[in-house]
Amino acid sequence: MNKEEINNLIENWQKRNISAFYCQKKEEVPQKILELIPPGATIGMSGSVTLGQVGIVKFLEKRGNAVFNQYKPGITRDESLQIRRKGTEADFYLASANAIAAGGELVFFSGYGNRTAGISYAKNLILVCGINKITPNLEAAIKRAREYATPLNCKRLKSWNTPCLADGACHSQICFSPEYKRMCAQILIIESEVIPERVKIILVGEELGF
Repeated sequence: MNKEEINNLIENWQKRNISAFYCQKKEEVPQKILELIPPGATIGMSGSVTLGQVGIVKFLEKRGNAVFNQYKPGITRDESLQIRRKGTEADFYLASANAIAAGGELVFFSGYGNRTAGISYAKNLILVCGINKITPNLEAAIKRAREYATPLNCKRLKSWNTPCLADGACHSQICFSPEYKRMCAQILIIESEVIPERVKIILVGEELGF
């Protein structure tokens, strides 16, 4: 992705009342997040390969921020779900998009809904996204999220019994309970933001996540 394309995407986000920052390398991301989040703030987060690759949790916890980490070792499934609910009410919510349209639309899939709840209604939202998630348009973004990111996430998490695990293809016409445990149960598309400065995106010039 060239500089002009990046600038065009950032301008498209600005038109949609979304602030954006560009980091060339993932190593630059933690410092940018620490600049955006004050030391005393609480932080919720969605499950995200991208956030794990950036390693932001350890930086925030080292500084003393309270992080609602649903993947903390040793907790039960019920405890994890409780932490997710609390995380949606934190001062800041961290996540990554499943796909980005070049026009600026952001696409998110969620199984339980904590992810879409935090993204759509958190006081402050910070998204970290690699350039590999950018697609030409919204239709392509939804296709990427459904047919590329979701099967890979199902495979990664292992506990999701979905037909896409077998062949990597989406079978939304049959993927229903009780036979299957569907990961793309909820779809959120952010086309614009009403509240100024609520949504901030850190675009990274590397491939991150799925």
